Amino acid sequence: MSIYNNITELIGQTPIVKLNNIVPEGAAKGYKVVIVMPETMSVERRKIIQAYGAELVLTPGSEGMKGAIAKAQEIAAERDGFLPLQFDNPANPEVHERTTGAEILAAFGKDGLDAFVAGVGTGGTISGVSHALKSENSNIQVFAVEADESAILSGEKPGPHKIQGISAGFIPDTLDTKAYDGIVRITSDDALALGREIGGKEGFLVGISSAAAIYGAIEVAKKLGTGKKVLALAPDNGERYLSTALYEL
Repeated sequence: MSIYNNITELIGQTPIVKLNNIVPEGAAKGYKVVIVMPETMSVERRKIIQAYGAELVLTPGSEGMKGAIAKAQEIAAERDGFLPLQFDNPANPEVHERTTGAEILAAFGKDGLDAFVAGVGTGGTISGVSHALKSENSNIQVFAVEADESAILSGEKPGPHKIQGISAGFIPDTLDTKAYDGIVRITSDDALALGREIGGKEGFLVGISSAAAIYGAIEVAKKLGTGKKVLALAPDNGERYLSTALYEL
């Protein structure tokens, strides 16, 4: 993994991919796929899923992610299907430890990074990356970002918020709560505002949870002081949220 100074340096090195299967469903592996998610998710996310040939099932927004999980379990039982269980499957953090964490270490070295900041959805990313980083340098600090309106990690009750992708309203089994050193709470409004600012000033069209992670990294950097290197993980892009409050300009 290389570190680039700005978005223009990302131009070039376009990957070439061999097309092995042109199939109407299941994309690369040829599986029939059913995706279940709350109706509060953006229209773009729904259309992307359907464009890949998957069946989309929406659950009541008031039931949150728990409602979507329950419906997915119901469908899997009815159709004798496989349920990946992203909030429970230990493969989730394990893969991030082997890949994402290893890539960060390759870019910064074991002594080149002071802090890592990530939003918590399933918790797989922050748990796996933290394990990888701290196994090489225990002084690297890791911070979890959650929605201020649903601050479960901080011991408060779940609530509605606009940061899609994090703060599901419960603590997942895939989250190692000992993997992070601190929690940064971000309001939906702050995440939305920064997301717009990043697009206009940096040329990155980021999603809401990405903006929240970057906001958290800025707060951490302020506390750590000048000269410290703080990395935020941006897991989604803004094209998935053009119809949401993120781009109500």
